[in-house]
Amino acid sequence: MNKRKLLWKFIYQCRHTVIIFLLFALIFFIVFSLYNLETEAVLYSVLLCALPASAIFTVKFFRFCNQHSERENIKENILIMTEKLPEPQTLAEEDYQEIILNLLKANHSNLTKYQNERTESIDYYTTWVHQIKTPISVMHMILQSDDSDEHRELASELFRIEQYVEMVLSYFRLNSNSSDFLFKKYELDKIIRNTVRKFAPQFIRKHISLHYEQTDLVVLTDDKWLSFIIEQILSNAIKFTENGCIAIKADENMVLSISDTGIGIAKEDIPRIFERGFTGYNGREHKKSTGLGLYLTKKAADKLSHKISVESAVGKGSVFYINLKTDELEIE
Repeated sequence: MNKRKLLWKFIYQCRHTVIIFLLFALIFFIVFSLYNLETEAVLYSVLLCALPASAIFTVKFFRFCNQHSERENIKENILIMTEKLPEPQTLAEEDYQEIILNLLKANHSNLTKYQNERTESIDYYTTWVHQIKTPISVMHMILQSDDSDEHRELASELFRIEQYVEMVLSYFRLNSNSSDFLFKKYELDKIIRNTVRKFAPQFIRKHISLHYEQTDLVVLTDDKWLSFIIEQILSNAIKFTENGCIAIKADENMVLSISDTGIGIAKEDIPRIFERGFTGYNGREHKKSTGLGLYLTKKAADKLSHKISVESAVGKGSVFYINLKTDELEIE
């Protein structure tokens, strides 16, 4: 805040004192007039009172500016400067400081409670995910015992359930404060092949062809989370592609692209597809989108320092680009 604004605020804060001073000056003028004293004597008395008052006001104004600077500093670092609050000059300031400290204690207590509840929730859902995987695996085995169209359809839906279960766990892990990332150099081809293998039954069921160009690139990443990103993009590509093909390739600039010939994304929806809960026109129209998969994809990519972008046209398909290029880091 500049000095002019501070001056006006200081004058407004001291308005009662100024009014009282002017009132006393008026009383002096009236009393001196009743005694038929000359006007110069009245003005001289007012001036004599005004000079020390001005000096006092000047000192108080600079003190007011310094206190304001201290409060600004505390305001910007309130969480680490609670023990360095300025000494209260009045009872009101002392009361306000007690209120602030009590609010900070209540906020800290609520934050600790929230963190404990969140940790319990993560522990619960982690346990739930691992427990639910057992019946899912059993159902997979039962369905594989009979290779019928009905069982293949059920297996496909069960695969989607498994994905949604994993998505719950990924959601909590990505939003937790703990680090779940292990950065190493991995063969990109191996990560892609393992991911594609999981979706093989989905390609066969929907009669979608896959064009994959083998790569010998080695990338610095976390294989689990990069696999998660590729899985989410592949899942969407298969979900929104009824006929045609999906292509995966990586160029010499370390950019991995996954393209499909699906329904595409409306131009006005592209800037928002990575927002949580956003489904877009096509997602709402086909009632297939949850608005969570691409949000988690972008969040995981940011954690890995991989840039992700998309090009799409309605009725022609989409292309997702994952820039895997990173600065050289020393790997332990």
